[in-house]
Amino acid sequence: MKRIELTIKALSPLAIGKQKPGGSINEVEQYIPGSVLRGAIAKHILHRAGMELENLAANGGDFAHLFLEENAAIFQNAYPAVAKVGTKHQIVNNTIKVLPATAVSSKANPGFLPKGHGVFDTLIDWFCAEQFNHPYDPSSLKALEQGVDPRVETYNSLYSKHNGQHCTHAATSRLLTRVGINRYRATSSDDILYSIEVLNEAFITANGNKNKQWDNYVYRGYVNVPNDSLAKKLTDFINDNSKVFRLGGSVSRGLGKVKISADEVPFTDDISSRINKFNQELYKRWQEWSDAFGDRTPNPISETLTESLRERTFFTLNLHSDAILTDNWQHTTVISPEMLKQFAVVEDSSLQLHTAYSSYSYRSGWNSAWGLMKDVELVTNKGSVYLFSTPNRQLWEKALSKLEWRGVGDRTCEGFGQVEICNEFHQIFRENAV
Repeated sequence: MKRIELTIKALSPLAIGKQKPGGSINEVEQYIPGSVLRGAIAKHILHRAGMELENLAANGGDFAHLFLEENAAIFQNAYPAVAKVGTKHQIVNNTIKVLPATAVSSKANPGFLPKGHGVFDTLIDWFCAEQFNHPYDPSSLKALEQGVDPRVETYNSLYSKHNGQHCTHAATSRLLTRVGINRYRATSSDDILYSIEVLNEAFITANGNKNKQWDNYVYRGYVNVPNDSLAKKLTDFINDNSKVFRLGGSVSRGLGKVKISADEVPFTDDISSRINKFNQELYKRWQEWSDAFGDRTPNPISETLTESLRERTFFTLNLHSDAILTDNWQHTTVISPEMLKQFAVVEDSSLQLHTAYSSYSYRSGWNSAWGLMKDVELVTNKGSVYLFSTPNRQLWEKALSKLEWRGVGDRTCEGFGQVEICNEFHQIFRENAV
């Protein structure tokens, strides 16, 4: 198995729309979906095959292995690599992650320190409070120190850790106003004026004394290829044709021009270490809650859990992209133990789901090969968190590693359902907000 890192430099505005059902405005995505990357690369492979080869997709072939087979390549979302470090924006080479839905920040001044009041996670404290039958209402210590409203709310963002400091990642957008052209007179047509929301192609890196300094936006994503030789061929093809790809809509109007470079990188499998660190923090936090509320009658659900806490291994399933989940042919936003066992192909009757934090939205799109709109799908939003536990850790470690590679739910080849096990941010508590 090989992982290919894609570095995408925007050379013109990107019109990557996300049409919601019943809406009259086509909003722009704040990242490049895996389905867009997959379609653009597949289109140019077929185009080159038609010019230079004979039916690359016929009778099997590399194209079929990459895009059509059950164990096809997985094109993950490409997230903006431009981070806000202090007061400046710059391109960083760190791993870009999605903040869990349990991460919160001050309502008065949200954001990472030092500019904001800090961000912290509430998953472990919520779990402990529920088991001890105690209300938990988190607040911002930084806001309390400054004498402002200490209430917190969910903080949704992409983030990375740069030089020991957490920073947010985001892309900016603008509206382009266009006029329709009369094909007979080659002049502007009456009553045809429209606007397209696009992702900006450049950002300000510094303000000089006279001129502002600009740089192109960069996005970073990954392609998981199960075959090493195919990964090498795909990497070479992308690098040999780095400037021919166009992403999103309105490409005939000059939008969507990018430069894509590809590099093979190792797939880091450190799940065992992440699970160990998560459980160590959970056990430590549980002891602190026990010392504070040990005389309280615990939740009946927790009596057995308290006695055998260290006999169970806890782990979280964090959605790194939107997921399309179905249970008994019905859409759902919760990954039940039965669904997880089916995804991981593991038989474990003792697997338990303790809590789930999820929300939903809708996604559609355009299929260029068919010339038709894609079905409107109900998706579980990225950042959703599910807390599981099991006494059979050895059964799950290898299976969870495969889930991180493959994803969960439907249409994983298009970037849906990518997961991370035990996101490190769950270990950041209220008193050490970042």
